[in-house]
Amino acid sequence: MKWTIPALLLLLPAPALAAGKFVAPKGCKVYVTVQHSDCEVSNHYTCDADPKGDQWAVYSGPNGPFYMSQIDPETRWLQDFDLTSGEMSRLGEERDPASFTELLRTGLDSYDFTTLNSQSGEKRYQGFDRLTGKKVTIGKVSLEQTEFELTTYDADGAVASKRKGHQLINRDWRLFFADTEESTDASGATTTSKSAPVTFAFPGDAGFQSQTPEIGCDMTMTSAPVAPMMKDATHDDL
Repeated sequence: MKWTIPALLLLLPAPALAAGKFVAPKGCKVYVTVQHSDCEVSNHYTCDADPKGDQWAVYSGPNGPFYMSQIDPETRWLQDFDLTSGEMSRLGEERDPASFTELLRTGLDSYDFTTLNSQSGEKRYQGFDRLTGKKVTIGKVSLEQTEFELTTYDADGAVASKRKGHQLINRDWRLFFADTEESTDASGATTTSKSAPVTFAFPGDAGFQSQTPEIGCDMTMTSAPVAPMMKDATHDDL
């Protein structure tokens, strides 16, 4: 399998790879900057050259940008990039494509798809998202809570991990954010995590296009940040 770095990745301007202000590629526009509770900040943007409704996100930690992803209007995970290692994944076969429309219409959406990774090969993701009916407002942003379960299979079909927990969605942006979750790996070891959106900055706001995380950074950072999944989000007191 031959992998090539997408033109968009090559067009990421130098400021986006250093501390300070995030600068989207030419022809792209940032619409919101999100500070998360676990010392991460994400910038979300759209590009004129992409199909209508596609969008990108770049996540940054204390050491700068580490993850970039692209989704479509149904939140289908099109491709993502580890900006520290160069590892890339793209969408493979879809037995049951993710559908944000279905989630909003019925309150439940199942999915079953594979991704092709430049280093680890094929992985399969099977699970569901369900609206819980709970809502939260952060500043002027309205979010709705979901619950999810997700099983990941490796290239041989063995269970690599199982995850469950809660996420948050924004209907207007057609976007998921991570929330509390429990993850169990192939050995049976279980961990819990929380990564909640805490503030949203829009054009003209202080902190808009920042790529310097500001919240939760007083904790000792002992490991590299984990790339967020497409269907991930977080918040306190739900």
